[in-house]
Amino acid sequence: MAREEHLLSTDIVNRGISDEGSQTFSVRVQRRLPDFLQSVNLKYVKLGYHYLIKHGIYLAILPVLVLVFSAEVGSLSREELWRKVWDSTTRYDLATVLSFVALFVFTISLYIMSKPRPIYLLDFACYKPSDDLKVTKEQFIELARNSGKFDESSLEFQKKILESSGIGDETYVPKSIGSSENTATMKEGRFEASTVMFGALDELFEKTKIRPKDVGVLVVNCSIFNPTPSLSAMIINHYKMRGNILSFNLGGMGCSAGIIALDLARDMLQANPNNYAIVISGEMVGYNWYPGKERSMLIPNCFFRMGCSALLLSNRRRDYHRAKYSLEHIVRTHKASNDRAFRCIYQEEDSQRYKGLKISKDLVEVGGDALKTNITTLGPLVLPLSEQLFFFGNLVWRHLFGNKNAKTNNNNNNNSKQANNIKPYIPDYKLAFEHFCVYAASKTVLDELQRNLELSEENMEASRATLHRFGNTSSSSIWYELAYLEAKEKIRRGDRVWQIAFGSGFKCNSAVWKAIRRVKKPSMNPWLGCVDRYPESLTQ
Repeated sequence: MAREEHLLSTDIVNRGISDEGSQTFSVRVQRRLPDFLQSVNLKYVKLGYHYLIKHGIYLAILPVLVLVFSAEVGSLSREELWRKVWDSTTRYDLATVLSFVALFVFTISLYIMSKPRPIYLLDFACYKPSDDLKVTKEQFIELARNSGKFDESSLEFQKKILESSGIGDETYVPKSIGSSENTATMKEGRFEASTVMFGALDELFEKTKIRPKDVGVLVVNCSIFNPTPSLSAMIINHYKMRGNILSFNLGGMGCSAGIIALDLARDMLQANPNNYAIVISGEMVGYNWYPGKERSMLIPNCFFRMGCSALLLSNRRRDYHRAKYSLEHIVRTHKASNDRAFRCIYQEEDSQRYKGLKISKDLVEVGGDALKTNITTLGPLVLPLSEQLFFFGNLVWRHLFGNKNAKTNNNNNNNSKQANNIKPYIPDYKLAFEHFCVYAASKTVLDELQRNLELSEENMEASRATLHRFGNTSSSSIWYELAYLEAKEKIRRGDRVWQIAFGSGFKCNSAVWKAIRRVKKPSMNPWLGCVDRYPESLTQ
């Protein structure tokens, strides 16, 4: 217990005037994220540098070859250079010269073909439900009360969660949650899935002018609702897509599965040239609605809201000029080998046999550990050279001399403490990215992430605005955040965007995009009509 004391924070809450007329207070103890920036696991740093060296070795060799060639040629005059070239070529017959040229062309062609294909994001769409599905926090509680499925203590608990959730009064929920009947039916699930997915896809096809039959890869991600035939089959049937399309349906992958689906689409595009890929991410709120009394399973009811995103990717080089972003990196972290991480978000039945998602009290700590691993691996790939040199030099110093001193002075507590006082150099991740799209899970999670990553209010603006306006839309949240940045016209050419999400398993995944051009305010965007109210409305 002693080792966990630093993970606890206390707040004094004013409870008002008691019946006796005296002022009453209570102390609330909360868990917070571990200060993961102050601990770096060397094996994850090595993994990040392995990625960097694996793809950067060619860039390291090329300058050396240029310098050697320049030194050799620079020592000769123009006449001497031409004479040397002519004398060297006259020694060989035509067949030898042609063989050399053929070998050179073959080598260049092999190098070009072996390079990873660039992956472009042509455009994306986020579904905005109709206004008749919009609810305030009070209306949400009334819908839950009218369903007759909750007692007053459960309603009061959900009301308290909503008050501190960071969610505003314009989020969207399906009408079925106010019904007294079972909402977790195939009929309700398919209806909600077709509403949000077809809505996002219709907008995507309209924005990009791409025909459904032109799409060669389809990846659909939905964690809870997985019917037969699959959601990907439902989309192919609705849009009459071609018969040889490569379709995939990911289920049970949690709120970070949007980046997992993106990674799968990237791999498919690398193996299939001149193709388009569509990635769809969403979650069915009504199907996942929990009608029981278990408080740890009531939490998802309060946060999850309707939403869906659809992306159009291309590996065709001629699409460069029409694309918005190029995909730079994807880093995935999985902690399911740890039992606590595996069970911190767990779908099961309660004592009344009601099915729901159970949220463990270990969630924040497990999430912090997964996030630490992910950003440690990502750092060498994205940080500026100056930050990498400081970070790597400090890391080597601590690894070599810190451990040596600690072993030498193992029996001397004072010297050991002095050796451990070699503080790690914490790189500034704000130097690596211009924009941050942090998964909008809850206000508490965003507060802790901002504190630990030392991000500014501007860095967190898109995440907080998305949580307030649309709630937690699961794996599509990071795309509502990017849509917010576009609606604010903040994306400039060359800007780097970091999307980071986490979810059950436990998983933490990152995607890094680079803006190919300045993104003007889109004509179709879920934030149109309300974006000017932010961020001022977040303080109200």
